Amino acid sequence: MAFNISDLDDTEAPLLDHLIELRTRLLRAVIALIVCFAICMPLADRIFGFLVRPLTMAFPDGQGRLVYTKLYEAFFVEIKVAIFAAFFLSFPIIANQLWAFVAPGLYAKEKKAFLPFLFASPILFIAGASLAYFIVMPTAFKWFLGFQGMTGGLQQEALPAMGEYLGLVMQFILAFGISFQLPVLLLLLNRAGIVSRQQMAKARRYLIVGIFAVAAIITPPDVVSQLMLAAPLILLFEGSLILMWFSDRKKKPEADQVPVVVEDS
Repeated sequence: MAFNISDLDDTEAPLLDHLIELRTRLLRAVIALIVCFAICMPLADRIFGFLVRPLTMAFPDGQGRLVYTKLYEAFFVEIKVAIFAAFFLSFPIIANQLWAFVAPGLYAKEKKAFLPFLFASPILFIAGASLAYFIVMPTAFKWFLGFQGMTGGLQQEALPAMGEYLGLVMQFILAFGISFQLPVLLLLLNRAGIVSRQQMAKARRYLIVGIFAVAAIITPPDVVSQLMLAAPLILLFEGSLILMWFSDRKKKPEADQVPVVVEDS
């Protein structure tokens, strides 16, 4: 395949220069994370209050409680919340540093093809995390709390611990946010020529089984959250096939316009 040297950025540097640049980019990303952590730490209690809201809504009015069984647990929960929030706050800067390091090694056409995925990835992550926070977690928590009541003459009561609850919330948000990257992954594989739309369509039943298996592994062990993750992933998979169909239709006229070179014998 022919290409123009002009398509490449004029940044041919020896390996040492690349390593120095990588160190600089990583240092900037770490500094951004530390600064965001310093901003989020005083607000950790409010951020945790926002994360607790789905559980508060699941409890009857005024009956919900969060406990901590270790004296230092509440303090470390706030640190984890600050780190969690700082990562999301600094992610645009981290992604920008990663792109700035990778972009000079790409051709102009590759940059143009990759940029839509760079913007789509955080949008899909936010969509998945929002689905988990506003719909899945309140529904799952109500289902969990439905086991309260009398058992064998004793009162069975839910007393969630702060650390365990935070781990559960992070599991929900990360599971749904990362899983919603499925269209990005499939479209990148298709754009790279690794898999075609026809191959994915033929393997549809196996992929759906795989989606349910992944949903069962990365979500808490309840049927509600597993189904609420698997259903949108199947829709995203079908949507990816539709986007691939439009992409294939666009590529076909371009391929027909490629001139055929006949060599003189």
